[in-house]
Amino acid sequence: MAYKDLQQYIDDLRKKELLNEIEVEVDSDLEITEITDRVSKQYGKALLFKNVKNSPYPVLINSMGTYERLNMGLGVKDLDDIADTILDFMDVASYATLIDKIKAIPKLSWLARVFPTKVKRAACQQVIEEPDLDKLPILKCWPQDGGRYITLPLVITKDPETGQQNMGMYRMQVYDKKTTGMHWHWHKDGREIYEKYKKLGKKMPVSVALGCDPAVIYSATAPLPKMIDEMIFAGFLRKSPVSLVKCVTNDIYVPANAEFVLEGYVDLDEMRLEGPFGDHTGYYSLADMYPVFHIEKITRKKNPVYPTTIVGKPPMEDCYLGKATERIFMPLIKVQNPEIIDMNFPLEGVFHNCVIVSIKKAFPKQAHKIMNGLWGMGQMMYTKMIIVVDENVNPHDIPEVARKVFNNVDVKRDLNISEGPLDALDHASNTAFYGHRLGIDATEKWTSEGYDIDTSEDIQNQATKVRESATKEEIIHLIKEKTSEIVDINVPLQEGFNNCIIVSIRKTLPKHGHKIIKEIWTMEQMKYTKMIIVVDENVNPHDLSIVAWKVFNNIDAKRDLSICGNRLGIDATRKLSSDGHTRDWPDDIDMSKEIKDLVESRWNEYGIK
Repeated sequence: MAYKDLQQYIDDLRKKELLNEIEVEVDSDLEITEITDRVSKQYGKALLFKNVKNSPYPVLINSMGTYERLNMGLGVKDLDDIADTILDFMDVASYATLIDKIKAIPKLSWLARVFPTKVKRAACQQVIEEPDLDKLPILKCWPQDGGRYITLPLVITKDPETGQQNMGMYRMQVYDKKTTGMHWHWHKDGREIYEKYKKLGKKMPVSVALGCDPAVIYSATAPLPKMIDEMIFAGFLRKSPVSLVKCVTNDIYVPANAEFVLEGYVDLDEMRLEGPFGDHTGYYSLADMYPVFHIEKITRKKNPVYPTTIVGKPPMEDCYLGKATERIFMPLIKVQNPEIIDMNFPLEGVFHNCVIVSIKKAFPKQAHKIMNGLWGMGQMMYTKMIIVVDENVNPHDIPEVARKVFNNVDVKRDLNISEGPLDALDHASNTAFYGHRLGIDATEKWTSEGYDIDTSEDIQNQATKVRESATKEEIIHLIKEKTSEIVDINVPLQEGFNNCIIVSIRKTLPKHGHKIIKEIWTMEQMKYTKMIIVVDENVNPHDLSIVAWKVFNNIDAKRDLSICGNRLGIDATRKLSSDGHTRDWPDDIDMSKEIKDLVESRWNEYGIK
């Protein structure tokens, strides 16, 4: 069933007991964030705050923050159902004869109903008023944020050359009652349209819808080809057309059932400092100059709900939207790489920092072909780490993938360090927008790939003998005695510490992580340890999710890897200028102690179940 609007979805959440409604007054300045962050980390329910300080409007947040609610919002039992539908369409498109195509028409006849329809009257224009963003319960999400941010906006623009509309999701920092920032990254379609208006020298019309049904919201985040209108894609997901209405002040068409619409323009000659912002990477993105959005009118429903989200250390609501993209668009990736069986973007990789791919291996070094193929595909070029495993390995089974990495990888031969584009939010590279990416071939090796199986088995046998010469506890004690900078140690794999150890250190020297790795490898008992991961002292080495998040975010593949024979060291610590890092390093996102204490003291008042 396609949801008519956001409020119908809220009603369904309520009926299915997937919604917590908070009646007591809460503050949109940090308090809602801390409450929601705690609920997100516990995989809790959607939240509807009905009494927000200084605003007449309720706030909906975490509405799609689990797989169950995401599937419900998109009208499927499983996200792979959408991928299967795309595969059906691709099969029909490839049929060779006209007769075959005609026979296939009933299977996808509903596609005729995905195109948007235009209406003259709309719920989103029940009230038309002068702009005053102070009335909206817009969140200040994190303590170091540059201000309040609209975090779930559907930003709609119109190409001045083709007339085609584009819808994307770009955060908007509130400057005052009538203006916000417009955070267009270089690779975003909205930025490309902006550049076209600059060449024409015209003011750029922009409209922003707030609060649509889940399919429309997701479509704004989807990495669609430029020729596909997001409203058509939303209709495809809904199996029902999106109703659109013309804006009051410009010629842009917006979803008729939106809760709010902000109508205005971007002045092409105006730039303003935007940021910092606690971003989906779990770090603050740095302040920079961005265009400014001027609001001329706000239209809304009579009794609207303000939708929002927060981003930060995973898991968060945005992680599930990312998983939707993984499942929905996998068929398109498999068209160009048919040997791919399955893929997984782990939540700790925050979309673009890691992907695990299983393949049907048919020739030597095929894993390297897949790495380079993926790096050559659209936004996949930003992927910092690609791990390739065999078809019999489930890429969603992280412990099994880790075992394959430890057992199948010859560090000298199976790593692929590639220089290329990186996401604008990457902070580990010395250069903005590009740096070094890492590919790991964890497939079983063939003799035709130059893999000496006998030598590998000899190394494993020697490592086993060394391991058996002392207990794990004795080894940990010896390592801590070796260097006083080590704070804590974790041996994550129970079958043997010759595979991997994780150490947290008190960093005091240039390139201290590399120094610690080399010191550990000089120990007789540790000379066969295949991987050493070093993190900062404030990182718990026993929390493997946080360790993975640090590895995916904090390394540059060329600078931060230590390779010694068949052993790999990874320095996942914060980098300083003394480490050779030439850019500002962002802070981890964390809530202030004052707000943590406030929420802790009020928790029972909220009535969250």
